[in-house]
Amino acid sequence: MNSIQFITPGGPDVLTFADIDVGDPGPGEVRLRQTAIGLNFIDTYHRSGLYPLPLPSGIGLEAAGIVEAAGAGVPLKPGTRVGYCWGPIGAYATHRLIPAERVVVLPATVSDEVAAAGMLKGCTAEFLIERCARVQPGDRALVQAAAGGVGLLLVQWLKHVGATVIAVAGSAEKVALALAHGADHGIVQHATLAAQVRDLTGGRGVDVVFDGVGKATFEASLDSLKKRGLHISYGNASGPVGEVDFGILARKGSLFVTRPTLFDYYATRAEIELHGGRVLDLIGSGVLKVNIDQRYPLRDAGRAHRDLEARRTTGSTVLLP
Repeated sequence: MNSIQFITPGGPDVLTFADIDVGDPGPGEVRLRQTAIGLNFIDTYHRSGLYPLPLPSGIGLEAAGIVEAAGAGVPLKPGTRVGYCWGPIGAYATHRLIPAERVVVLPATVSDEVAAAGMLKGCTAEFLIERCARVQPGDRALVQAAAGGVGLLLVQWLKHVGATVIAVAGSAEKVALALAHGADHGIVQHATLAAQVRDLTGGRGVDVVFDGVGKATFEASLDSLKKRGLHISYGNASGPVGEVDFGILARKGSLFVTRPTLFDYYATRAEIELHGGRVLDLIGSGVLKVNIDQRYPLRDAGRAHRDLEARRTTGSTVLLP
C-alpha cells in the first residue's frame, strides 16, 4: 500500500511516494482500495503551504474506489463502488481509511475515473451556480479559466439553467474548447477583456463572474460586471487576490464580492447526499460531460502538479494507483 506524502511545504518536488500500513477500519469507517484519484488546484495550495496543513501530511481530497472492509455500524458491503471529494485529506493513495459518512455510492452510469475526475469540480459548479450565485434563465455569466476542469463544468451547468455564457481562457485553442462545451461567446484573456465584455453585452456587463484565477484577473472581472453584479472568487491559480480596498466596489457600481468554499456548502451528510447526488445524476445522464484529458501514474503526482500549475492541462486529470 502506497501514499503520496510531504513533510515540508514547497514545490512539486516535496511530494514523495511512500509505503504505508493502512490497517483495519474502526467504527464508522471503511477501508478503500482506490481505483482513480482526482487532481485539483486546491491540492497545490495544500502542498505549497498557501493553505497550511499539519505536517507531515498526505494530500488530495477526491477519489473513487472499492470498499474492501467496513467497520462497526457501517452498512456498506465489501465490493461497493464509492466516491468522495469532501476529504479528509489523503486521497493520493492506493488504499485508505475514511469515515463512511464522507463517501457516496456511485451509480452504474458513472465510472470510477469519471467520478474521481468530476465530483469535486462538479460539486463546485453546483454550489457556485445554484446556491451561491443563484443563476436564473437569461442571466449573463462570465467564466474565467473556462477550459479548465471546473470551468468546463461551469459552462455546461450555466447553459443547463439557461444562462448566456462568456468563456475566457488563455489561448484560442482553450477558448474553442469552451465554445464546444456550449459557451455562447469566447474571449482570449487580454488587457481589453472588460471592453470586449461590454461590447458583447450592449454596454451593460454581466450579472456574475466566476473567477478561479485570482490576483491576475480580479480587477478585469470587476470591470466586466453590471451595476450591483456579483463577483465570485473561488480559486487562486495566479495567487490570492490579497488585500482589497472595499471602496473599489462602490466606484465600480456597488458590486458584490464573495469568496466561498466547497466545504461550507457541503458541511453536512444531508448536503453531501442531496447535492452530491444531483451532480452524479447530471454526470450519469450526460448533461455534464467530464473531459479526462490527462492521466498520470500516482507516483508521478509531482509531474502532474507541475503541468497543472504551468497551465499545460485542460479539462480534468486523474492519478491512477
